[in-house]
Amino acid sequence: MTEDSAASALAAWLERIEAMHPTEIELGLERIHQVACRLGVDAMPVPVITVAGTNGKGSTLRLMQVLAERHGRRVCLYTSPHLHRFNERVRLPGGLASDQQLCEAFEQVERARQDVSLTYFEFSTLAALLLFRQSEGDLVLLEVGLGGRLDAVNIVDPNVAVVTSVGLDHQDWLGDTREAIAREKCGIARPGRPLIFGEADWPHNLPALADSYGVEPVFAGREFRLNEQGVTLCDGRELGFPSMVTLGRDNLATACQALALVGVPVTTQDCAAVADVALFGRCEFRQLQGHPCWFDVGHNLAAVTRFLQLLPPCEGRRHLVFGMMADKPIDEVVALFAGQSVSWHLAAPAMARAASPSRLAAALPAQAQCRQYDSVSEALSGALDAAQSSDQVLIFGSFYTVAEARGE
Repeated sequence: MTEDSAASALAAWLERIEAMHPTEIELGLERIHQVACRLGVDAMPVPVITVAGTNGKGSTLRLMQVLAERHGRRVCLYTSPHLHRFNERVRLPGGLASDQQLCEAFEQVERARQDVSLTYFEFSTLAALLLFRQSEGDLVLLEVGLGGRLDAVNIVDPNVAVVTSVGLDHQDWLGDTREAIAREKCGIARPGRPLIFGEADWPHNLPALADSYGVEPVFAGREFRLNEQGVTLCDGRELGFPSMVTLGRDNLATACQALALVGVPVTTQDCAAVADVALFGRCEFRQLQGHPCWFDVGHNLAAVTRFLQLLPPCEGRRHLVFGMMADKPIDEVVALFAGQSVSWHLAAPAMARAASPSRLAAALPAQAQCRQYDSVSEALSGALDAAQSSDQVLIFGSFYTVAEARGE
């Protein structure tokens, strides 16, 4: 298969599996477990770390990947969603899965599923697990898509379960309190195995959940502790951290603790080496037309709050390229910028669920400087044209907004 034919075949497969199931999301494990058993991917022969959480999953997994590879581990990594190419979701020890590898995996999933209907995410998850099973990987890292307990990746028993944080997001599916959402996310844990909780601010029911699931609790602020010098792991080892870590010192602490529990001996030197590791769309800095720009996929209140905390001070005005899904907390996010010197450049990414520019504008204060655009790329161009030498440009609100703005 040539490179062009493989790309065309993959595009056809993705279009097919997207239309295969009547709904985009259908939580539950019975259907996918049937097919997983037929494929032999309901268990992995190597250690597995599964990561759930409202925010911080991607950053923590990226740090785990780089740290483990520094110790010679052959890492398989499954994440979602992708920004530009589906292949970004499936990383094998040699790099991203190729178009041909994905097509071959999709063909095997299609044969195995028989009359079982699968969602896009379920089909993708099975293909990834199949490629991991067939690879020479010796460590599998899995990112939960939505929630945890009923998410497709939860068909595999993890050696270590990680919940990076719990905040209010996807309430229609997971519940409308941190405690209800924590119950769903902690459902990736297994009796007798570690459950890491990476946020020092626990939901009130976290200890009770650990008891009910019969797990070995490893909680931030208790079993492992982040401090100004670094982190103290649950075994008492201390690792020094740089004062600044691009993907977050808290995420680095969680990553170090998880890897320690599967036998990867992270050192202070390793932590220094990954301080500048970045990830697409996570407070990602780029210089465009001479202006400093930051891209962030944060799409809930906690994520955007954290994004703003990570930014350097702005001597001038901030130009905000903003696009968000209609079911997200638009008004609360807008309120974070109250009293700041900002100009709004509003656009809807090309998604049916996206809020219209007029809906975004309705959330702004009456005197706000605001322009509405037909596309995210036009909004970015408008922001760059308006920016002065001391200004910043921020692009945020959704994975889709960032993907369209990056334009790769």
